[in-house]
Amino acid sequence: MTAPAPHPSPTEAPPTCAVTTTVSVIGGKWKAVAVYHLLGGPRRFSDLQRRMPGVTQRMLTLQLRELEADGLVHREVYPQVPPKVEYSLTPLGQTLEPIVRAMLAWGETYRQRDQGA
Repeated sequence: MTAPAPHPSPTEAPPTCAVTTTVSVIGGKWKAVAVYHLLGGPRRFSDLQRRMPGVTQRMLTLQLRELEADGLVHREVYPQVPPKVEYSLTPLGQTLEPIVRAMLAWGETYRQRDQGA
């Protein structure tokens, strides 16, 4: 059995919990859902919005921008008329696949449990 980690002194900042870091990056109602839909490959904004009923255009835009700023999503603008924009996962974003798939499996199990009650 290992001893618990010592508490930081009052002058030291406590270490950030890795779960907190993960939630800060993919937390929120729509980020993980957007990542899930991007696992299948690049998608246009309208396609993502269609696959995510209930998300507003503004909210989806904000969530995609945050994912892009965190290096998880790539936004490709094609120089054509009308403009074409596609979103895809970066290599870092693709590392979220096991997490998102685990969330999917857990959600299915939870829904089944909830329906059985």
